[in-house]
Amino acid sequence: MQRSLTEAPRAGISLPELTIPLTPTLIISTAIATRDFTPVHHDVERARAQGSKDIFLNILTTVGLIERYVTDWTGPCALVHGIKVKLGAPAYAGDTLTLSGTVTEATGPEFTIDVCGTVSLGAHATATVRLALP
Repeated sequence: MQRSLTEAPRAGISLPELTIPLTPTLIISTAIATRDFTPVHHDVERARAQGSKDIFLNILTTVGLIERYVTDWTGPCALVHGIKVKLGAPAYAGDTLTLSGTVTEATGPEFTIDVCGTVSLGAHATATVRLALP
């Protein structure tokens, strides 16, 4: 989906969906990369002992995937000014995360994208991302 915008986005534009298979390797490696050693992100038995059906994404990975999603669409020159994320359903290993987004505000080079990340259980994350083009 990598692209580079040639003009400022307009409100109402929808971004193409991005689907990400949530493999155990992705979940474990990104937890380790973000220095999150909480067992629910890498140990299936400990996750189940705490009431989860499997290991699941940590919040830092979710935020990173949302940022990747919008910057893949805008291109590498976009400046991220802020991300607000609300978590919902867990994103378990073996599921698929589907990201979708819509430009909701646009003023000159600054714009806002509302992003929704869904898994089979429903909304995993809803986010508002504020960006600007140089």
